[in-house]
Parts: sequence; structure tokens; C-alpha cells
Amino acid sequence: MSIAYERLPRHLMGGMQRYIEKGIAPGDFLTAVICNDLTESFARADDINRGIMFDIVCFMYNEAPSLCWGSREIMDAWIKVKKEAADD
Repeated sequence: MSIAYERLPRHLMGGMQRYIEKGIAPGDFLTAVICNDLTESFARADDINRGIMFDIVCFMYNEAPSLCWGSREIMDAWIKVKKEAADD
């Protein structure tokens, strides 16, 4: 599956790619987005991210694997699966 990371702003690409492909937990802002926590996402967003929140959510909905986002439990499970795969 090909993911169009270029649909994200450049400053978010690396963190999102590391999370999706390797299960490396991102910073607080992307964690809130991945966990689908609207309030926390806006609370943690800087002025740039706050202004492009729609684009970030569109990336999640259209590009990110559905099994990697939606709640904290889903995020934790994704990280665990990716880390176990890396250990094999």
C-alpha cells in the first residue's frame, strides 16, 4: 500500500511516517490527532497546525491505515504490532 505522505505539511511527514511504518510514537500533537482527540489536538496545535487541521484530518481519513488511528487503544496496539514485527 502506498501512502501519500506529501499530503501532509512537510513538518509532520517524518513523525507520521515513522509512526505508520515503524510504530514509533510521535509527539503530543500527532498523538492527539492519531487518537482522534479533537480537544487535545487543538490544545496541542501550534498556529500553523491549527490552521491546517482539516488537511491533517483528511490525510488520516484518506491515507493512513484505518487500523492505526481512532483511539489511544488503537494507537497502542499499532505500536505493539509494529515493534513485534521489527523484532522478528
